[in-house]
Amino acid sequence: MAQVRQLRQRIRSVSSTAKITRAQEMIATSRIVKAQQAVAASKPYADQITRALSALISHHVGIDHPLLKEQPEDKRSAVLIITSDRGFCGAYNANVIREAESLIKALREQGKEPIPYVVGNKGITWYRFRDREIAQEWRGISDRPDFPSAERIGRRLAEDFLKTDAEGGVGEIHVVYTEFVSMLTQQVQVRRLIPLEISERGEGTLPSYEFEPTADAALDLLLPNYIESRIFHMLLQSAASFHASVRRAMKSATDNAHELIEVYTRQMNQVRQAAITQEISEIVGGADALAESGGE
Repeated sequence: MAQVRQLRQRIRSVSSTAKITRAQEMIATSRIVKAQQAVAASKPYADQITRALSALISHHVGIDHPLLKEQPEDKRSAVLIITSDRGFCGAYNANVIREAESLIKALREQGKEPIPYVVGNKGITWYRFRDREIAQEWRGISDRPDFPSAERIGRRLAEDFLKTDAEGGVGEIHVVYTEFVSMLTQQVQVRRLIPLEISERGEGTLPSYEFEPTADAALDLLLPNYIESRIFHMLLQSAASFHASVRRAMKSATDNAHELIEVYTRQMNQVRQAAITQEISEIVGGADALAESGGE
């Protein structure tokens, strides 16, 4: 019966694993709700500041600001890659890194030098392991992003954008993050944050604002807030997507564990049945032998 004991031990081990994965699934489910609420709370501000900025640019065609200018002479391009600090999330980080690498390859084909800026321990580890340059890294904010962290990231990117290549600056800023669509669907997105693209300047009729003292002064205030709010919104989207990925991965692991328990239980029952059958055969054989010896 040694095989039966071994199968029982496996069943206990898999059952313990199933309890852990089930607990992780429930924790992720509770965090998704909070993450969704944070995304919903940040969206109106991000939309309105984008709309105000779009209106300012649209109604002041001749406006000139460093953060709006294309800089073809600057060949370095910043790529902000938003990954997670923890694992157990399926292909979440692999999908982000794959899209980031595709973007990096495309930028190199355009004659540009992509410079990664990485959020999340998983992405940092991936690039460090391959001895890849990272201009700046941020850890410990992917699960529950806060606005001060988004401010730090936005300020660093804006500062580097205003520098020249010789000073270690960049000519454009791209962001690779995961957008939360639903509990079952999360999509990796690639966006150019700065310089502003035409598609980001709004569609339809935009309100005509009056800015004091000047439109240029308003831009000096709006653009940093725009960058920080957009990054904050992307961090929140990525956090919600991460928790949804954890929930899906842990649910799959729990289901697989239950299926494995069923397989082991079936095997154990078969072994026990075979052992019982063998014992019965031995008893019947012994009884027949005794009967034959008695008859002689």
